[in-house]
Amino acid sequence: MAAIELTSSQKKILRAVIDLHMEQQTTVKGDDIAAEVGLKAGTIRNKMQSLKALQLVDGVPGPKGGYRPTAAAYTALEVQQIDDPAIVPVRYDGRMMNNVVVEEISLSSVHHPDRCRAVIHMQEQIDTLSEGDSLTVGPTPLSRLTVKGTIERKDSVSNSITLQIERMQTTDL
Repeated sequence: MAAIELTSSQKKILRAVIDLHMEQQTTVKGDDIAAEVGLKAGTIRNKMQSLKALQLVDGVPGPKGGYRPTAAAYTALEVQQIDDPAIVPVRYDGRMMNNVVVEEISLSSVHHPDRCRAVIHMQEQIDTLSEGDSLTVGPTPLSRLTVKGTIERKDSVSNSITLQIERMQTTDL
């Protein structure tokens, strides 16, 4: 299957559909998507037509209707479909963030302390996070890794943040 090229707007909307669907466990209303991405409901309806044509979302008619992502949506955004994801604690400026699913932690330049970075991919919208703020992720379920750092960059389209790592540690069970 060929890769689907999506605009940043389509990616953001599709990501919101996936996140809301996982959170609500039901079809997602256009108004909810609009509130999540900061657009008007009419704009969302128009954008959803192209996502339906690409077979990335299904439209469900009726009073309990809305939209739900297809398997192709998860593939297009490289999001893992996990039935029962492990919870990895995330603290933002010292406050626990609830219902956050950390999808992946990628480390770069670990051997060089001044350049050590972590890219954290989450399944939720990251609009509430700000560059320059402190974030602690972990401990992870298996390795018990905790990463603490300052948010250097955030990408709302891919729901990822880049941390300038201040501290990394593992803890015993």
